[in-house]
Amino acid sequence: MEDSVGLDCKRYLGLTVAAVLGLLVFLTPIAFLILPQVLWRDKLEPCGTACEGLFISVAFKLLILLLGTWALFFRPPRAGMPRVFVFRVLLMVLIFLFVVSYWLFYGVRILETKDSNYQGIVQYAVSLVDALLFIHYLAIVLLEMRQLQPMFSVKATRSTDGETYFYSLGHLSIQRAAVVILENYYKDFSVHNPALLTASKSRAAKHMAGLKVYNVDGPENNAPGQSRAMITAAARRRDTSHNDLYYEEADHDRRVKKRKSRLVVAVEEAFTHIKRMQEEEQKKAPGEVMDPREAAQAIFPSMARALQKYLRTTRQHHCHTMESIQQHLAFCITNNMTPKAFLESYLNPGPTLQYSQNRWFARQWTLVSEKAVTNGLHDGVVFVLKCTDFSLVVTVKKIPFIKLSEEFIDPKSHKFVLRLQSETSV
Repeated sequence: MEDSVGLDCKRYLGLTVAAVLGLLVFLTPIAFLILPQVLWRDKLEPCGTACEGLFISVAFKLLILLLGTWALFFRPPRAGMPRVFVFRVLLMVLIFLFVVSYWLFYGVRILETKDSNYQGIVQYAVSLVDALLFIHYLAIVLLEMRQLQPMFSVKATRSTDGETYFYSLGHLSIQRAAVVILENYYKDFSVHNPALLTASKSRAAKHMAGLKVYNVDGPENNAPGQSRAMITAAARRRDTSHNDLYYEEADHDRRVKKRKSRLVVAVEEAFTHIKRMQEEEQKKAPGEVMDPREAAQAIFPSMARALQKYLRTTRQHHCHTMESIQQHLAFCITNNMTPKAFLESYLNPGPTLQYSQNRWFARQWTLVSEKAVTNGLHDGVVFVLKCTDFSLVVTVKKIPFIKLSEEFIDPKSHKFVLRLQSETSV
């Protein structure tokens, strides 16, 4: 609870500072133009045509700057990071110092002297807006364009089952690279299934339980020859454990294929029944037509047993609820999808995004790194992303420099002459 409150305070503090600084930036040029009109209007020189044209220039430049700032900075955050974004903070400091410098010059040279050259004041405001547009261009280069060119190959490995994916990243800090990897994790990695890991652990424990170690120098009732024979028998049983594993996996594959075939037949029969019901409903009155939700509830019992047995055999039963299966079935009926499209979600486990967000998304990830998380990526960096059940081990390798050479092929080298002899063997 305390960590979540701290993260919320940090996020809202950053938004508040950015909003205040943004208001200061946009109100400063307007204040430069209004203050002389309010304080010493009688002493100002008349504004000519060129001066009035500068008003239009300031208005459109401020509108462009407003739209660009909204598109670049005021976006919903993708993740909460442990440290500040260095380039963003540097840009905010640069803008603040820039605006303060303009205000100081304006106060000393214009406000104190009450300058009567209003066209010069307007040009001063225009120069401020122009400089802000250049700073916005610098922000685009630092925040968006700098990271586009791939510079590093990042390897992400899940610690529990060893599933691995590779990604190409540009110049990013460690914390921002971690965010990119987590975003790709939810759409690329298959869903984490602890039941499969539990099965492998129980199988290994069962094989280890068959091994017994006897103390040769133990009690007198264990004769040396008898103890040596027991150790040999235990070693022989250990050597044959791979056969047990082979037959166990073969039996499991056979049961999975059997359950799969029964499930496919049950689903095809259910969808055939749906088509028959749809043909009958077309002849009924419009008020008596069954909606997809009711149709899904009507045919679901015919396939529920086969689907439940298949999910239990493949250890996916905890990933799907009856409500989610019925919703998926109603979705397939609504969009006139085939039985194969309905079964795809269960026969081939998909990425984490395919499943319920409240069930699979980890709200809190912990970034473990020997280097500071604000440092940029470089060759050999290793960091770990931890959540409750597993962790992602990330290794960074720099993409090597590629040198290409050119080899010229003379077009005349492809020409040849075919010489035919007039004499033959006939």
